[in-house]
Amino acid sequence: MERLTESHGVEVVWHSFELRPAGSPPIPAEYKARIDAGRPQLNAIAKEKYGLTLNQGPFGMDSRPALTVAKWAEEQGVGPAYHAAAMRAYWEAGRDISELSVLEEVVADVGLPADEVARVVADAKLVAEVDADIQLARDLGLNSVPAMVFDQKYLVSGAQPYAVLVEAVEKIRAEPENSE
Repeated sequence: MERLTESHGVEVVWHSFELRPAGSPPIPAEYKARIDAGRPQLNAIAKEKYGLTLNQGPFGMDSRPALTVAKWAEEQGVGPAYHAAAMRAYWEAGRDISELSVLEEVVADVGLPADEVARVVADAKLVAEVDADIQLARDLGLNSVPAMVFDQKYLVSGAQPYAVLVEAVEKIRAEPENSE
């Protein structure tokens, strides 16, 4: 998405989505085993296509604290930096981004006051913004991530190569109502 922003001037707007909301039933052992069995392939693709060495954080943790802090970071003008830092913390450093101490480190890395994290996670306005995003995802029929919605109506699901995203943007821009 960063590359697409640079090459095509696409504005990226992050929205909250919870894969495992608090209170979700336990993950069935056979489902967890399938996910674990697929990790070597995911790691190989990440390394080969993107040069990333993945060290994923805990599976099934509650992402709501990180999502709420994201809303605050966006308000403070450091949304993209926060998202990148939170993703690195989870996907590369294997950190649990549901823990306030981890989020304190993430926000400090992007120049925000770490001592605000506990207050931010409980902020009713920010929590309501996260809830509204989650409802939007339900309204759009989304049930997995990543999911990208272009022009507020075109869904691209899954981690797609850059070329697929470019094709989507160029098709949308070629439509008569978007070519003016």
